[in-house]
Amino acid sequence: MSPTQRGASAATNTPETTPGAGRARTWATRLVVAGIMLSALNLRPAITSLGALLEEVRDGLGMSGSVAGLLTSVPPLCFAVFGVMAPRLARRFGPAAVVCAGMAAIATGLVIRPYVGNTAGFLAASALALMGIAVSNVLMPVIVKRWFPDRVGSMTGLYSMALAAGTSLAAALTVPLTDAMGGNWKSGLVVWATIAAAAVLPWLPLLRDRGPAAEQRQQEPAPDTGEQQAPLRITRSRTAWSLAVFFGLQATAAYITMGWMPQIFRDAGVPAGTAGVLLAVTMVMGVPLAFVIPRVATRLPHQGPIVLVLGVCGLAGYAGLYLAPSGGAWAWALLLGVSNCAFPLALTMVGMRARSGPGVAQLSAFAQSTGYLISIPGPLLVGVLYQQSGGWGLPIALMAALMVPQMVVGFIAGRDRTVEDEAAN
Repeated sequence: MSPTQRGASAATNTPETTPGAGRARTWATRLVVAGIMLSALNLRPAITSLGALLEEVRDGLGMSGSVAGLLTSVPPLCFAVFGVMAPRLARRFGPAAVVCAGMAAIATGLVIRPYVGNTAGFLAASALALMGIAVSNVLMPVIVKRWFPDRVGSMTGLYSMALAAGTSLAAALTVPLTDAMGGNWKSGLVVWATIAAAAVLPWLPLLRDRGPAAEQRQQEPAPDTGEQQAPLRITRSRTAWSLAVFFGLQATAAYITMGWMPQIFRDAGVPAGTAGVLLAVTMVMGVPLAFVIPRVATRLPHQGPIVLVLGVCGLAGYAGLYLAPSGGAWAWALLLGVSNCAFPLALTMVGMRARSGPGVAQLSAFAQSTGYLISIPGPLLVGVLYQQSGGWGLPIALMAALMVPQMVVGFIAGRDRTVEDEAAN
């Protein structure tokens, strides 16, 4: 064979084009899809399972209303503190390895926390689980952008749908599972660790894989200037700040809902099991809508109108909770479920407001960490207002008031622009 023929043969049988490499990439992609779906199922049960049994946990650990409010504020605090570490960890170990470790942390925390026997230990074990959720929260948009750059909307919809399914299943099944296991709230909480343990498995073969774009980047020469590789000055972007505030306010509403809505219904005379199902109804609304909304959002030049529709549904739901919490409970649960779909919309906008994978990682970390910091006082303040006023009038008024700025900043964040352009100015 001549040198020319050998060169042609080598070119047509590169590792990128051989059948074996193609099959390996296909299986890797399938593992990523399975990992994304299973991981998304585990991003909320640690929170909604606790919301369904909050009264039993309070009685078992001797918590006051204010301490319970602190407990409902732990998730956004952990998401803010640990989420900011995710891009750095992903650069060092790869996103798949970090998400795999996150799922292991969730499983460990959920196994430990019911049996520590005191409030401090319960909070610490919850923080371990929430640390795993935090890094996975941030890296999900990064993994989607890296592995599926031409299907950001549909893949974001899929994992948002799985996230909503896990949220609603934990809310609906925790009380019945607790009753089936003898009424012990500890057993009702620990059962959700099994799904987190299962979510570790798809990531194990991918621990050394940095994504399909990594091999190409390793083969490409480095650019002459370091400008493209330098971190964005993300704080100079008005869109990044708007998205962060929008993320924070929707997270405030979501965690108040997950942490306190069953108690609102129970105080209105709704049985505990029905209150858990109502929370599940709120969460399950996100299953179909979390798939539809991202796909619609990616086809619109401006996502602001979607923000406004979701906000109006939230205001209507809060008005119903204030005026007739038990009489129209199912309607209010449905309306608040629609409103809570601001979360998949925010995730979709994270993927749309940056052009590159590193830009998405930086924007995701900034928007989520800053947003969760903003959301910390909300659930705690609701607990304090509830205890001091002895009712739900003031807390519900606070929730409705926060919906107005959420609609404003979400409309601004929905404009068609990228953080790279704004950070460069």
